Amino acid sequence: MEDKFEKLAKAYKEGASRLKTWSGFEVKEVYKPEDMEGIDYKKDIGSPGEYPFTRGIHSDMFRGRIWTKREVCGYGTPQDVNSRVKYLIEQGQTGLNVIFDLPTNFGIDSDHPFAEGDVGVLGMPYNSLADMEKLMEGIPMETVSMSLIASSCSAPVVMSQYVALGKKRGLNISRFRGTIQNDPAHHYYSGYRDKFLPIDVMVENAIDIVEYCARYMPSWYTMNINMYDLREQGINAAQEIAFGSAFGIDYVKKGLERRLDIDSFAPRIAFYCSAHLDFFEEIAKLRAARRVWARIMKERFSAKDPRSWKFKFGVHTAGCSLVPQQPLNNIIRVAYEAMAAVLGGVQSLHCCSYDEPICLPTEQSHRLALRTQQILAYETGVASVADPLAGSYYIENLTNRIEEEALSIMKEIEEMGGMIEAVKKGWYEKEIEKASLEYQKEVETKERVVVGVNEFTIPPEEDTKEEVHVTPPESITKQIANVKELKKTRDNEKVKRQLDILYKKAQEKEKRENLLPLIIDATSSYATIGEILGTIRMANGLNYDPLGIVKPPF
Repeated sequence: MEDKFEKLAKAYKEGASRLKTWSGFEVKEVYKPEDMEGIDYKKDIGSPGEYPFTRGIHSDMFRGRIWTKREVCGYGTPQDVNSRVKYLIEQGQTGLNVIFDLPTNFGIDSDHPFAEGDVGVLGMPYNSLADMEKLMEGIPMETVSMSLIASSCSAPVVMSQYVALGKKRGLNISRFRGTIQNDPAHHYYSGYRDKFLPIDVMVENAIDIVEYCARYMPSWYTMNINMYDLREQGINAAQEIAFGSAFGIDYVKKGLERRLDIDSFAPRIAFYCSAHLDFFEEIAKLRAARRVWARIMKERFSAKDPRSWKFKFGVHTAGCSLVPQQPLNNIIRVAYEAMAAVLGGVQSLHCCSYDEPICLPTEQSHRLALRTQQILAYETGVASVADPLAGSYYIENLTNRIEEEALSIMKEIEEMGGMIEAVKKGWYEKEIEKASLEYQKEVETKERVVVGVNEFTIPPEEDTKEEVHVTPPESITKQIANVKELKKTRDNEKVKRQLDILYKKAQEKEKRENLLPLIIDATSSYATIGEILGTIRMANGLNYDPLGIVKPPF
């Protein structure tokens, strides 16, 4: 057995063991001017705020406005989330970010027999307008920027409930700022397939949101293509760009099929990206993503408005990079990832809490994640200059290589008929499996070192024990009771009328009407998410309840 002093001597002479990026690009010892050969500054890089936006979508970037600091929040009851959101606002959060629990994302109510055990665990339970009222109690909707992280299945109802509450408060919804995730393929590629709603129906519902907001809510981001969840499944940086952009192309085509003018909706398409641990690769990835999307929108779709060319994105630091072993190390991982996001030109940032692999964030870990952003913004100087790494031989070379690889993957996807078709054919799943297997092999052989996991480990009994967030069981009991009480005390005749209208319109296929105004009406009568989506399911020839247990109430 090697003693500690032999180990010390070996470590003293140690060099970098992995000579390629996280995604597998070989890295040279040094980069020189010739590594920028073929790069045209004006055409490929340019100034910040100028096409193709490689250096950022604004000329002054963070000198003009710091990125929006959001922390994802969702657990327990709507009242619990309201309390935590207000706490984060007091601590300096500049945008709200609410995530919903599994039953909500599947489109079933909290009182569904199969929902028990999942209500309020991995997000906020959300059934009706009553829950939105509790979530937004005391929060001025006209002045906050709200991000609603809902599945593609539930997005039309969640969006409708936010609009319905605004109207109930007598507010001008055209002034609302925020984002709805609304990425219809997300629910499908996450493994749920057509069980909850067919993907083609989800796509049509998603374009309903796009069309409605283009007309009535011009400051609202109508789609947030979830590249983050794609990356969390094990793919690399180039695949993240390729898959996300390919989904974006499919959605743009669907909008054009609806006879929408591209410049009426493209400026409000956004992307949700990962910031992983390979610092320079992640910066290069974000720069490449801007360039790829700008060229797609200008050259392929002939968008005329420069706002349509801009790749606008939020970043979620990589949850999959965090480990339960020695959890305090995750604070360092998150800080590096957040800095990569900022140097890459992010518009909105969520920092993971260091305890994410163990539990939902406590107040302390949530606050620390927010403080990470604030230290970046106000102490490090990274916000003072737009794209300060531009011109680096390494960064520009890596940006090009990632772009080339992404375009090659996108060409393959195009030949399959687009990303949605590629997912249906099982191609995407195979790519995920390959990437996951390769990563696991590298960890097991220690080609890829994960501190605290396969190197620099300590005995479990010495690991840091931290406070763990636990949602009180009584909160869940209360939430389920509230849903049951609502269904008894509301005007059920009115609910039935609204759902009947929605059912008839959702059946029409030839001259399909935008369903969102009808969903807003149903929501205003306190119809629940399960009832609204159940009605749409029946109109499409499916069971009211995707799990085959609950019967239609009307």
